[in-house]
Amino acid sequence: MIKLNRQYDLFNNNDLDFSAKDPLQDIYIDKKIIMEWQEKIINHQSPIFKYGYRDVNQSSLFESSSEELNELFNPIDLTPLPLSFWRWPKAMHEGPAVYFVMDKIIDSDQNIILYIGETISAEKRWKGEHDCKNYLSNYSDSLNKANMSTKLNIRFWLDVPSKTKERRKLEQKLIQAWLPPFNKETREIWATPFTSQIN
Repeated sequence: MIKLNRQYDLFNNNDLDFSAKDPLQDIYIDKKIIMEWQEKIINHQSPIFKYGYRDVNQSSLFESSSEELNELFNPIDLTPLPLSFWRWPKAMHEGPAVYFVMDKIIDSDQNIILYIGETISAEKRWKGEHDCKNYLSNYSDSLNKANMSTKLNIRFWLDVPSKTKERRKLEQKLIQAWLPPFNKETREIWATPFTSQIN
């Protein structure tokens, strides 16, 4: 299991360059710091991508006979969509879903899951206000300022329980397994700076 770090442990005062005019609008995070942050997440998530839940000592996502599906399921196999998918004239996915917001780290050719959510309506969930959209904007801006590339995408898993309570239970188990840094339950583990910029 990974060592839990408190918020900001990864970032000391020398790592952030604050603008005198507006510290929240012009935060610069050094490329090395971002890469170290990403690498910690990769080190946790890549064995799960590679081996699944059983081999990383995660509990079953389902209590029923769907346990075999749990072992076979991998978010990387889901179709990646751009984050602007909700603007398309025709919905790609509809109905209940668990969704994964991911980034492909260009330098390492690795994927990381930044956020896991659930919805009763996949075609509508990403419209309007969503905290994760703000975090992703901060993340993209920080990578851009550090001359780093990002390949953000969202993937929907539709083979999930239709009942909200069951779907949320599944979402929480996925969050506990993958520890995505933009979910509120896990931000402090990764000392995620992109979420603190707007809080």
